[in-house]
This record gives sequence, structure tokens and C-alpha cells, in this order.
Amino acid sequence: MTTRVRARRGRLPLVLVLPALLGLAFLVVPLAGLLVRAPWSTLTDQLFSEEVGQALTLSLVCASLATLVCLVLGVPLAWLLARSDLPGRGVLRALVTVPLVLPPVVGGVALLLVLGRRGLVGQYLDAWFGISLPFTTSGVVLAEAFVAMPFLVISVEGALRGADPRDEEAAATLGASRWLTFRRVTLPAVAPGVVAGTVLCWARALGEFGATITFAGNFPGKTTTMPLAVYLALETDPGAAIVLSIVLLLLSVTVLVSLRDRWISTPS
Repeated sequence: MTTRVRARRGRLPLVLVLPALLGLAFLVVPLAGLLVRAPWSTLTDQLFSEEVGQALTLSLVCASLATLVCLVLGVPLAWLLARSDLPGRGVLRALVTVPLVLPPVVGGVALLLVLGRRGLVGQYLDAWFGISLPFTTSGVVLAEAFVAMPFLVISVEGALRGADPRDEEAAATLGASRWLTFRRVTLPAVAPGVVAGTVLCWARALGEFGATITFAGNFPGKTTTMPLAVYLALETDPGAAIVLSIVLLLLSVTVLVSLRDRWISTPS
């Protein structure tokens, strides 16, 4: 009887298999098209060209700085959402996750209205300190941090909610302060979630386009990151656009493969 049940469970219904295969093809075939249409004969020259080097360097630097900003601000924010008893935490969580569903270009417009030279905050930064953030490399970092931080916050909050609070309570009964407990007990316990959120945050920052081009513009060597370089190259040099796309594809696949056991939990 058990063998029959297992056999039935092992059979894949055709009505589900066909749409599943079509869905897989829909996602994989366009990516494979990049490899098929890649200019392999000139790939090395284009990969080491000055334009690609500038865009790649700028992307890696800005994505890393944006991730650092997200770590400094996002980990405490995740702790606040997971551990505090503040009223309206549901509303706060919704606000934190808005950039996940908000069109990135809208995020760029919002940043301009707040941090632009005539923005709510930017006008004072410009008048008092002479700081102008739009259309600068710093603007790229802020735009990427804005769209990427929810990935870190959600990951760390989930890890905090899954951690055993009894360890923190035990540390508190031994006289440890909240900061010491967070540093020595809580943070090591949720380290895998922090690492996973950090890598996802970095990958999202690396691929950001809409908020970046709206808030920081597209100035080669200054704000032209890899996604923006792809957009520009499509009009003038499609081969270079394919090369840039392949680089981003390989980076993304590497990130997801490295997180396969943490990004998604698979039952044994």
C-alpha cells in the first residue's frame, strides 16, 4: 500500500509539467540568448576596454558602499521591527518594504524631491554645507541603498524572529547590557541571515537602474554604472551591451548559487 502511494506521489501530472516547462523556458531561454549572441571573437577586447572597466569599477565600488550604508542602518532597523514593542510596527514594516514594489524611477523622483538642490532636505545641505547629492557618485550610492535596503532588513528581521530569545534573556539575567547582548549574543546567532541579506542587498544595488539614472544621471566615469552602460551601449554598440549584460548575469548567478541554502530553505 505504501509503495503504491509513493508511486502515485512520484508521478508528475502532465497538466502541471507542461506549464512548468514553459515557465522554465520563458525564464532561461532569454538568458541563454545572451550567450548565443555574444561576440565571442571580440569578447576579450571589449571586456577589457576602458568603458567596461570604468563602469564595472564604479558599479562594484558604489554597490559595496551602498551595502555598507544598508548594514549600518538596516540591521538596527530590522532589530527594531523584530524585537521592539513599538505600536504600528505593521505600518513601519510596510513602509520599509515599499521600495520592493515601488517602480525604481519613482524612488529616484522621491529622492530628487527630498535631496535635490531645491528638495526638502537638499536645499539646506546645499545652502549650509555646499553639499549637492544629485548627479554625483554619492547620489548613485544613495539611490542604490534606497532600493536595496529592504532586502537586508527583511532577511535580518526573519533571522531575528527565528532566533531563540532565551539566550538573550539569559545574558540579561547575568547583567549584560542590551548593547553587549546584541553584540555578543544576538548578532552571532543571526549571522547567517545577515550574510544572506548583505549579499542579496549588494546584488540588488549592483543591478539598480531606474532610481540611479533619475537621481544621479548618466555621466561616464562618474555615475554610469553597469546597468546604465548597458542602456547606452544598446544604441551605439550592441556587442558591448551583450558583454556588459553577460558580466552582470554571471555576477547574479554567482550570488544566487552561493546563497542557495540560505535564500531558500529546502527540506531534507
